[in-house]
Amino acid sequence: MTDRDFLSVDDLDADELGGLLDRAAELKSARGSTGGAPLAGQSVAMIFEKPSTRTRISFEVAIAELGGHPLALSGAELQLGRGETIEDTGRVLARYVHGVVVRTFEQQRLERLADAASIPVVNALSDLEHPCQALADLLTIREHLGALGGLNLTYVGDGNNVAHSLLLAGALAGMHVSVATPPGYEPIPQIAKRATVIAEETGGSVTVTTDAPEAVRGADAVYTDVWASMGKEREAEERRFIFAPYQLNAVLLARASDRAIVLHCLPAHRGEEITDDVIDGPRSVVWDQAENRLHTQKALLEWLMGRDRR
Repeated sequence: MTDRDFLSVDDLDADELGGLLDRAAELKSARGSTGGAPLAGQSVAMIFEKPSTRTRISFEVAIAELGGHPLALSGAELQLGRGETIEDTGRVLARYVHGVVVRTFEQQRLERLADAASIPVVNALSDLEHPCQALADLLTIREHLGALGGLNLTYVGDGNNVAHSLLLAGALAGMHVSVATPPGYEPIPQIAKRATVIAEETGGSVTVTTDAPEAVRGADAVYTDVWASMGKEREAEERRFIFAPYQLNAVLLARASDRAIVLHCLPAHRGEEITDDVIDGPRSVVWDQAENRLHTQKALLEWLMGRDRR
């Protein structure tokens, strides 16, 4: 048991990241076989203040398969909806459960809960980061392309929370990460700067550009996400026009390496950020990527809370 939270990819060092990916691969291979229950006797609260499909299902199944008891809660079901502070909620939850998984809006809100709670807190998505997604992304790339160090990973689209965590995770793994966005939609400078510092230590590199064709040239993995994330729906129509040159289609993908794989964290808006022929094509590993959320989150929960890891 680490007695730690997982609020950002930057909460890990390179060895911890590699260890989590190794353990996730083991858990994936052993799924369905008789094994231990590292979360036996433990309950995990899952608070969802944003809608969820993959995150909720993968965490709920992961907790159950590790022998724990998942408690899925919406923000409206808690006193948070009636004005209780996030700190008081964290203090109370720590008296009932052994860990908390939170999908919320502001990163600061997540950090305040974690500061008040005396149990591990996991970021299941905030406006700033989506670190659990990044773990699944790296496991998927490693499964299909081998060792991560030195690989060229390109993200095309909105410089959002997924892009932030991918920058940090790719840099930590020693990858050469490029992010191509329309002008004004780049990742926040603090994240890009931190990823650059990490890459200098691991032998990777970070590039932020507005030139999508150049960013994709020679890439080993090409990644995209929706153009209007949750909370940005009012900008959807405007963004369709602005982001159109950044669509991941056959023409753009042709600039990548011959062995390039395609990733998308889902849900996909087909015909917008990605075309049907690409997401359904032979280079797509999107469904492996979605499955790997389960396995990497099992490894993460075991690492944070597993009794045999104390």
